[in-house]
Parts: sequence; C-alpha cells; structure tokens
Amino acid sequence: MRHRRAGYKLGRTSSHRQAMLRNMAVSLFEHGQIVTTVQKAKALQPFVEKIVTQAKRGDIHSRRLIAAKLGGDRRAFDWLYLPKGATEEESDKVRRLSERASQFFDVPDSSEVERDRYGDIRKAPRIVKHIVDNVAPRFQDRAGGYTRIVRLGRVRLGDAGELCVIQFVGAEEGPEIGGNLSRRRRKADRRTAYAAEVRKGFAAAAAPEAAEPEADEAATAVAEAPAEAEATEETETKDAES
Repeated sequence: MRHRRAGYKLGRTSSHRQAMLRNMAVSLFEHGQIVTTVQKAKALQPFVEKIVTQAKRGDIHSRRLIAAKLGGDRRAFDWLYLPKGATEEESDKVRRLSERASQFFDVPDSSEVERDRYGDIRKAPRIVKHIVDNVAPRFQDRAGGYTRIVRLGRVRLGDAGELCVIQFVGAEEGPEIGGNLSRRRRKADRRTAYAAEVRKGFAAAAAPEAAEPEADEAATAVAEAPAEAEATEETETKDAES
C-alpha cells in the first residue's frame, strides 16, 4: 500500500526527480513549450503553475520563494548566444527558437547573452526576473490553469513512452502541434464521406425515375401526332367537298 505517498515517482530518487523538474521548468519558462512524456508533463504541470501563481504577487518574498523552488536564481536563455562569426545556419536556428518562444512571452535580445573566452556564460537574463516580468503578467486575470498538455499521438524510440507537448496557454491560434488528426475528427470525416456517398446514390437512383415520365410523355406526343394529322386531313377534305 502507498499510504500518504502521492505524486509521480518517475523511477527516480527524490534528489534526481527534484533536479529533473527544476531543469524542465526552466526550459519551459525559456521556450514556452517543451516535448516530453505524458507522465513527466503531469508531474511538471503543478510545479510550474505554483511558481506562476507566486510570481503574480511580484514582491521580494515571492521572488525568493521562486528562486528556492528552482534551486537558485540561475542565468537563462543561453541558447540566444550568437558568436561573432556565426554562420547562417546558427543564426536561423536562434531566430526560429526566438520566434516560437515569442508566441508565449517577450524574449530578450541576443545581445543580452555573452560568453567569456572559455565558453562560460558571463552575462544573461536571470530566470526569476524573467518569470515575474514577462510570464506572470500574461496571467494576471487567470486564476490557475496556465499550462496545457497536448498529446502528439506518437511514442519515443527505445521505451515507447507516449510523447506530448506541455506549453503555456494563450498561443492556440498558431500552427497545429501534431501532424495527426484527433480520433474525433477522423470519425467525423468518415461520417461526412459516408453521408455524401449515400446522397450521391439516392440522386443516381432518382435520375432514371425522373427520366421515365419524360420519355412516356415524348412517346405519347409522337403517337398522338399522326392521329391529329389524319383528323386535320379529314376536316380539310370535307370542307373541299362541301
């Protein structure tokens, strides 16, 4: 029995699980959405939403609580760094990541991230300040439910773990996340196609029935035409004799 042992263990020790959730939360606050398994996303969701609720207060005490939850006020957005001789491929990669994250919140400029000659981060935005200033204001009028989980309909190679996307709400008007349609949509499309075939069959069956009365009317008109012609000739003959 598991009395008073709630929550997802995820096959990890407490320290390992806590470090994993902290890293995933920071990645979510940096990118706006991440791809992970359904079990990890369900464990991460309440962890992130409690941080956003505390960030909505915006005071010094809440900032310290957020830093404690994340294991310190670490530097973020290291993926925005571009070296001086950056190639076009590197620039495009950073631009794509920045455009995707900008759907959820304001993203710092690449010039705010610097590295020293050893490759270590020398200057970068702080994650707590980013959460309080850029993420929390978007949800001031929302009482919870800041994230959503969207199943991708595919599994991870190796262990066949079901994949999903956990993201902040507010960017639902963007492109579709998954390439596959939902089961409800596929069923509705099959019903629509079947109804169209049935209507087409009814229309094809009704077409000959509508054509038969027209053919009968044409045949009757052809048959009555000689009789009318004979009656007209007889009338003309009688008039001539009289």
